[in-house]
Amino acid sequence: MEYTCEEIAKMIDHSLLRPELTDQDIVEGCEIAKKYNVASVCCRPSDVALAKKLLAGSEVKVGAVVGFPHGSHKTETKVFEAEQAIKDGAEELDMVIHIGKLRSRDFDYVREDIKAVCDVAHRHGVIVKVILENCYLDDELKRIGCKLAEEAGADFVKTSTGFAPGGATIEDLKLMRESVSPRVQVKAAGGVRTLDAALKVREVGVTRFGATKTAEIMEECYRRKKQGCC
Repeated sequence: MEYTCEEIAKMIDHSLLRPELTDQDIVEGCEIAKKYNVASVCCRPSDVALAKKLLAGSEVKVGAVVGFPHGSHKTETKVFEAEQAIKDGAEELDMVIHIGKLRSRDFDYVREDIKAVCDVAHRHGVIVKVILENCYLDDELKRIGCKLAEEAGADFVKTSTGFAPGGATIEDLKLMRESVSPRVQVKAAGGVRTLDAALKVREVGVTRFGATKTAEIMEECYRRKKQGCC
């Protein structure tokens, strides 16, 4: 299937999460996001208000991470972090599950942890993407994590933070797509750095992916369209 460059752009959550990013880096990142009219900027909690200001008047949404990158914050802390991000202007939240609790098979804890954030977010019309961090999970726990996220009200399930040893794989994306109903979307994160990689994840049902190489992906898309290819 062929996609327009505009459709590819609306799959991208432009990632501004690296710990060393300066305020100027956030400014430049938001300019890239606006230039290509991507779906969102996914930023650190302390940058949400700045990103909201920089993206005002554009169609690009502001996303914030919650419990990032390890997911081991207490539920009350995640809820507070979500509330503050929404207050600062976040329209999307990418929250990390409690990985250790999932590995401990404390499924009630994991479900309620996700639900607490989803409940806060949905009261404000904000969507929640739940990060599983698949590299620490076997296939059974990946499936269970996806199902718990859906039961808790998640809008997306997401492969990874991009800050662990592994990122998105096609096998995991297929497994995740099969583990949730059509109501829940799938986001890839970690390793989608080229247009070809973006097209591959789209083929298996991914509707969003995190990217730091947004400009390179989009320029390649425009170049191919100009030449009359995919």
